Amino acid sequence: MDIPTSMQRYQKWALNPLTVLACVVAGGLAGWAAPSWSAMLAFVGVVYVDLLKMIVLPFMLSAVIFSLQNLYRDGGAARIFKRVVVVFLAASLAAATLSAAATLLVRPGGNLPLETRAALGRIISDDDQGSNTIMSMSNVKAEAAPATDIKDLLQALIPQNIFASLANGETLKALVFALLFGFAAGQVPSRISTGLNDALATVYHACQTLTRWINLPVPLILFCMAASQVAHTGLQPLRAMGSFVVVFLLISAMLLALSMGFIARRAGVPYGLVFKAMREPFALGVATNSSATCMPAMVDALAGKLQFARARVELLVPLSISLLRVGAIAYFVCATLFIAALYGRALSPYDLGLLALASVLSGFAAAGMSGIVTITLVGSICAYLALPFEAAFVLLVAVDPLCAMARTAVTVIGSCASVAAVCAPPVKL
Repeated sequence: MDIPTSMQRYQKWALNPLTVLACVVAGGLAGWAAPSWSAMLAFVGVVYVDLLKMIVLPFMLSAVIFSLQNLYRDGGAARIFKRVVVVFLAASLAAATLSAAATLLVRPGGNLPLETRAALGRIISDDDQGSNTIMSMSNVKAEAAPATDIKDLLQALIPQNIFASLANGETLKALVFALLFGFAAGQVPSRISTGLNDALATVYHACQTLTRWINLPVPLILFCMAASQVAHTGLQPLRAMGSFVVVFLLISAMLLALSMGFIARRAGVPYGLVFKAMREPFALGVATNSSATCMPAMVDALAGKLQFARARVELLVPLSISLLRVGAIAYFVCATLFIAALYGRALSPYDLGLLALASVLSGFAAAGMSGIVTITLVGSICAYLALPFEAAFVLLVAVDPLCAMARTAVTVIGSCASVAAVCAPPVKL
């Protein structure tokens, strides 16, 4: 009993938000004080994220197929998916609207001091005099990014070869296969499908155990990742892009608070209990910048700690992580408005409506994307509004490590809130 109790205490300490913050700050200070030494620590984060990604697809496939199979037999799948569509669209539009309102209120990128604009120019073009900044900021013509049509969307959804999709880590295509296969497996008589059920349950629980093992050295990994990132980019991008980062972090905090408040109301428990339950998925999202790797922790928080129906949670968590990218939607809106203010472009109500719609669609298209790949979708939204993007892309990349943490945390907790909205409230005995 002593070993499990000690392990539980350690895990509680390691995933505490204060521990996460302290490790990130300590790592950043190490990267600033000893950049050459800290740069060598980058491989630690790469190996850690790769280990977590190794678990994602087996976990998602086993959870979705197993849950759909049981739901289909209960006759509740069709009714649930109608609620899923409504909840996902409502959550996406709410995130876009709140992000736009907060960004327009503060207007990061507008009326910047001359020295700040010069700092941005040095990042873009290494021009100490800032002359290229004026050229970049006044150039309103940019090559439009190719627009995504319905054919591209369908090709991104339907796997031609499921084994190739699994090998390439194409999460969205694997999810489509899992949904279709789960519905088909629900048609198979129980006397035949019992072996498949047992195998899927074994894979699912094994993935949860592997996740707990891999997450044991989280404090050390956070330190190494923060140190290597600061050693690579330095602190100047954070200073130059301070207003944008602060606004996006404030928006993220607002969305996190609203999501946890909704979960508390839906579960019928105090806010503090929800905060404790969401601690592990939040910490993993901040540590890994990969929302997919948080799925086992999300299932444990919603079904284990908050007592939502496990069968529903195990189906809806992978679905929400793959399709509902609340953090990405908020980021798209904030980044686009930042670029518009940076170039002095006033947006009409029609432009704002188009921005919200394009951000929601881009959020669905961002399934499986992370890091710099996610930032590139901002260019597609800018193309709809005739905004230049190439120069601002460098600025967004420079501060993305910090924004990616908040983006992932919002996606994870927002997905938990959406799952809570679809599931029936827990029964209180």
